[in-house]
Amino acid sequence: MPKNAHQKNKLLLLLQILQEESDEEHPVSGPRLLQMLQERGVAAERKSLYDDIDALRALGYDIQLQRGRGYFLGERDFQLAELKLLVDAVQSSRFIPAGKSGQLIKKLERLTSVHHARELQRQVYVAGRVKSLNESVYYSIDALHQAIGDDRQVRFRYYKYDRERQKVLRHGGSWYQVSPYALLRSDENYYLVAYDGRSREIRHYRVDKMVSLTQTDRPREGGDAYRSFDLGAYTRLHFGMFRGREADVTLRCENRMADILIDRFGADLSMAPDGPEHFTCMVHLAVSQQFFGWLFGLGPGIQLTGPEWAVKELEGQLEECLALHREK
Repeated sequence: MPKNAHQKNKLLLLLQILQEESDEEHPVSGPRLLQMLQERGVAAERKSLYDDIDALRALGYDIQLQRGRGYFLGERDFQLAELKLLVDAVQSSRFIPAGKSGQLIKKLERLTSVHHARELQRQVYVAGRVKSLNESVYYSIDALHQAIGDDRQVRFRYYKYDRERQKVLRHGGSWYQVSPYALLRSDENYYLVAYDGRSREIRHYRVDKMVSLTQTDRPREGGDAYRSFDLGAYTRLHFGMFRGREADVTLRCENRMADILIDRFGADLSMAPDGPEHFTCMVHLAVSQQFFGWLFGLGPGIQLTGPEWAVKELEGQLEECLALHREK
């Protein structure tokens, strides 16, 4: 019979010690394990320690022995390389506020030994990273997933910043009420894809710009519209998730630009040779200032050739910018 309440938790405490204190580079010797158990109020002997380790192995825990050094927990739910990837993803994600990033990374550190946790801490670089200023975005994402699962509409207010860095509610502070269908991530931001019953359109909204988000008791609308909706195509259509006039756009490109075009529009992009040094392709997208900015950033390697109204719009944008920068 166990002598005290701590004895009942002996296996759990032993497992906790191995999880927190050991790894392949830092095995823990048998005498040190006994000492650590005693420090936690559990009396143990060498023979019973062997029996306890065998019991944990029988439960599926990969407890390994390095001869002359000690025991360590081998296979874990997450290996160190995987945790480093997750830490970097959390820290570099713009939509996760700085405070929440720190909390999530601390939780990830608990999935490995204290020794490997120090390596994760050294990997975190905070200075200069632009993070969301909306601390509620983390919970908004969860609430939106819940509303999608419950098949309910949501309502929220939407804001932007003015030049004094103050939040200004859009549309005079009126409520947006939509039927949420999916969340997508683009350009380091999270967006809600939803059906707007008033316009009868699928639209998207930046989650970190939402405030006072609540689930309503009204069932979602627009199921038929969403079933015929291609989320991947929608993401490719909008540059920077900015809306614009949709069109089949023709581009004449130097051969060296093929890799860039495939990265942006996918490997199924149709490209037709246009002389020895060029090819042409047609893509369906939303013509916007962000699309023009993408074109300009690629330099003379890509030329917009159609439709004519889009070419004229691009020329007008370039002329306005040139005039602006020529002003004395």
